[in-house]
Formats: sequence, structure tokens, C-alpha cells
Amino acid sequence: MVTGDGAYIKKINRSLILQKIIEHRFISRAELSKITGLNKATISVQVSDLLEEKLVRETQQEHNSVGRRPIMLSINGNAGYVLGIDLDYKKVRYRIADLQGNMIETEIYKLETENYEEIVQILIKQIKTFKNRYSQCDYGLIQTIIGVHGTVNNDYSILFVPRFEWRNKNLKADLEDALDISILIENTANLSVYAERVYHHHHSNNLLSITLSSGIGAGIMNNGKLVKGYDGYAGEIGHMIISPYGKKCKCGNHGCWELYAAEPVIFSSLMEKLDLPSLTYHDLKQLINENDTITCEEMKKFISSVSIGLNNMINFYNPETLVLNSEVLHLYPNVVEEIKKNLHSSVSVYKKIELSELGVYASVQGACALAIQNFLDVQEVIFKRDDQ
Repeated sequence: MVTGDGAYIKKINRSLILQKIIEHRFISRAELSKITGLNKATISVQVSDLLEEKLVRETQQEHNSVGRRPIMLSINGNAGYVLGIDLDYKKVRYRIADLQGNMIETEIYKLETENYEEIVQILIKQIKTFKNRYSQCDYGLIQTIIGVHGTVNNDYSILFVPRFEWRNKNLKADLEDALDISILIENTANLSVYAERVYHHHHSNNLLSITLSSGIGAGIMNNGKLVKGYDGYAGEIGHMIISPYGKKCKCGNHGCWELYAAEPVIFSSLMEKLDLPSLTYHDLKQLINENDTITCEEMKKFISSVSIGLNNMINFYNPETLVLNSEVLHLYPNVVEEIKKNLHSSVSVYKKIELSELGVYASVQGACALAIQNFLDVQEVIFKRDDQ
């Protein structure tokens, strides 16, 4: 039982009520009282406040039975909006969501610079555009969360972004100096695993999401909580050494996993062996469909390298669910079964391996969900689909 002063208990009750409204999408006051264990008077007072603040709205449910139609409560989605940003190498993805977690719009901006100051100005301009676009609603653009493909400190400053070769940058402060809006910076893999939990794997408390893109990163959920480590650097598994005398990595070590299993590896290898000036995902898919001998051989090598790192990660964390987020792996038929065949260790125990349904937008969806959680001040958000 929670004890404390009245204001604190009221805050706890408010958070619980909001969390259950989010989870159930539409719920009556009576059902809220039943689920939360709070009495009807407490529910009535809290809901009255939330309605006045325009965070919750009422809807009369349609039904065919005799009697009064129940009044259902739901989050007022258009009371405010959140912005998720994926600051990737050569492109920036922007996604707007409402307070119900619905994705409203997505934009992709091509980056033609790696210069930190220039990219800061680009972000300022784009965020201002979105802020103005949603300024007419009750709470406007509430928060922006930016995912970066690198190490982020617990104070949201950047330690290192390998592809940009940025070190010790305070992107949060640089943006907030120019924008009257809350900004948070987070590692993209952390945002991705958060999105998997919020939108798909609600019941997986021990969840491991591995993103293979320009590099490799892991988002780790343990007992339903995000694992960030002492400084915030947990999950930098792309720099796990799998070949101690292997290729030289930008991080300073030799034989890092992402030198063998990040997506650029398969593209550069095939371009060299097939003597191609360029290669797209569409081209790779076509080569796989045609059973091109060289492509299939290279894909098997790539999958083998992926599996080596996965075997290590499974042994480290013993996950319930392992989610792989990779455009390349999605192109190869029965790839999960191929990976499982390579996991030979008798101590590599997990419940299931799946490919992510969120794809390249996992990070921005996770950013949006986390911003909603921050704004509504709830312990977690769960956005269920109609088929769940």
C-alpha cells in the first residue's frame, strides 16, 4: 500500500488511471475502479481534473442492449503532439505522433553534410517547422526525442557517434538554446527496444532488440526496465570483438562484430565481387530471388557472422524474446531458421527469435512513445493494435 502525503498519493493515483486509460484505449469509470482498486469517488475526482485539463475525453459507447449506454474514457489524442527523430548517417527521419500513440506524419530529410554545427542548424529549422505546424492544439508540440547511432551519456550528452566521428557533443543544450521545447537525446537501439515493448511485445519483460544497420546496437529490457549501464553505454555490442586479429575498427580495436555483420558489409562485399558501382536493397532482393550464386554465398557468410554475435548476446542476457531489426535479413527467405541453425551452443537459451515489424521506424516510434510517457508521467505506455 502506498503511504505519504495527499499530493503524492494523488499523483500516484493519477498516473495509474492514465496508464490504464492508455492501455485499454476506451474504458468506463466503473471498470477503472475495478482494475485499479481505487474507489469510485477517487476515480471521479481524478477524471474530472483530467477532463478539465483536456487530457481525457468522454465518448458514449454504442451498444444494442437495453439500458443506459456507458460513458467511455479515452486519451485526448489531439491535445498535444510529440516528435521523434532518427539522426542517421546521410538521412534524418522525423515522425509526429498524437497522445494516443497514433503516427500522424513522417518526413525524411537527406543529409549532405557531416558537420556538427550545420546539422544542428538543420535540426533547429525542421523542429521549428513542426512546432509551428502543431501550435494550435492545447499543448502544442510537447517534446522532441532524438535518437543517435552512438553512445549517449546519462545526462543526454553525446560521447561518440562513429559514422559522424562526433565526440563530446551536447546536442540537447545546443538545440534547447534555440528552441523553446524540451529535447532529449537517446541511443537509437534503446529507443527501438522500447518501441518493440510498447507496440508489439507487451508481455516480454526480458526483451533484447538488436539493430543491424550502418552499425550494430542492442536495446536491453530486463524485468520490463531499460538497461542503460553505469554511464548509459550499455548495448554497444557492435564493438564486441569476435576476431581479435581481424579488421581495424574506428573505435580503436580490431575485429569488432559490426565489421562483419553490419549491413554495409554485405553491400560492399557484393559490389566488389559482382563488379557493381552501386547496390540497393531492391537490387539485393532481386539477386536473392534469382538465386545468384555469389549473392547466396555472401548472404550465408553474413548470416553466419550475425549468428556468432547473437550467440554471445544470448549467453550474456538469456532473453525471453530476441528481436532482429535489419532490412537485409528481411530480404532473405527463412532467415530466422537459418540463424537458429547456426546457434549450436547448448547453453544459448532463449524463448523466441523474431524479425522486427517496425523496421527502420522503430527508433522514431520508440522516441514518440517515450515522449508521451514523459508528458503524461506514467510508469509505462502500452499501445495495443486491434489484433492484440
